[in-house]
Amino acid sequence: MRAAVLALSLVAVLVPGAVAAPMAKGPSEQTQRIDAAIQAARDSTGAQGLAVAVVEDGKVVLLRTSGFRNARSQPLEPRTVMYGASLTKAVFAYTVMQLVDEGKLDLDAPISTYLARPLPEYRGFGDAYAPYETLTDERWRKITPRMLLTHSAGFSNFYWDNPGEKLVIHFDPGGRYAYSGDGMILLQFVLEQGLGLDLGQEMQRRVFDRFVMKNTSMIWRPDFAANLADGWHADGRAEVHDERSRVRAAGSMDTTIEDFARFAAGFMRGEGLTPASRAEMVRAQLPITTASQFLTLQPELPPEKRRKDLAAGLGVIVFDGPQGPGFFKGGHNDMTANSWVCLERRRTCVIILANDVRAEKAFPALVKAALGETGVPYEWEYGFTPNAK
Repeated sequence: MRAAVLALSLVAVLVPGAVAAPMAKGPSEQTQRIDAAIQAARDSTGAQGLAVAVVEDGKVVLLRTSGFRNARSQPLEPRTVMYGASLTKAVFAYTVMQLVDEGKLDLDAPISTYLARPLPEYRGFGDAYAPYETLTDERWRKITPRMLLTHSAGFSNFYWDNPGEKLVIHFDPGGRYAYSGDGMILLQFVLEQGLGLDLGQEMQRRVFDRFVMKNTSMIWRPDFAANLADGWHADGRAEVHDERSRVRAAGSMDTTIEDFARFAAGFMRGEGLTPASRAEMVRAQLPITTASQFLTLQPELPPEKRRKDLAAGLGVIVFDGPQGPGFFKGGHNDMTANSWVCLERRRTCVIILANDVRAEKAFPALVKAALGETGVPYEWEYGFTPNAK
């Protein structure tokens, strides 16, 4: 393996209304522990690039980047643009809760309330939305925004997982958790077609501008090309970062470790939402009843084998661990692995962005180095028993 190129920095990121954490005179014990964990993660997995941020008491106190952003061995930096992948879903949920605060959306109103026509009559929206004309199941009328945010509307992950690439409701809406990107995209559709909103513009105004996330967007921007992370697959094959031209609530966000840390810190301070809506996002809304998150439609466990400390929040998963309640959200595709883990009592988080999917197996150890024992349900999230030494 090539020698690691480390771009390591201790950074206090200023956000409007925030006070920067005091700069340490030298590396703290936590900093040294995280640096060692990052290097161990790259050594053990072969991951080419890792970016880590830590939030404490609602302030960004640490940013670390290590390795490469592309096959030309250019260094990964705090402002390198990386895939947000499914971290997008958590930011989308935050945006939705602002609409709830403003009285523009009711989490428990059927989506039919907001649509001018029955859902199956909508056609011609391209690949930004599922093929609603294939939906013949009238149970769609039971679906609410809350069900979509808790992955309980009855869909598979994406419609193309179904025979004939049709949109199918597999169980009674609200009945159980089953991860679904199509559910998030349906809620996007409701906001855009029913409320007349442009989701990309709304997220830019409500989130990215609010937290001065200058290198974050729901669609491709040409200026990203100057400092852009490509990715690596599980077999070590590199792939260039694509230029996403459609806003997709399920995962089109590009961001940087610096920018997402600003959002995470603001969320932990409670900015942008009423206390009630912020609490609702991280409240245990729906029990988790499966052994792992994927495959999406796997059978439910018998009640006695289900985890009592694990539930769906709104756009996130909530858990109860040795340090009290927390929440997390992952992001994954063939060349991306991301994680956002927070503990409520300490108002502390760790964010991990990797442009190499192989890094995922090291996430438990990285989270432990940053936060200690958390109780994050790695076996459920990743489907493997982690080594969190």
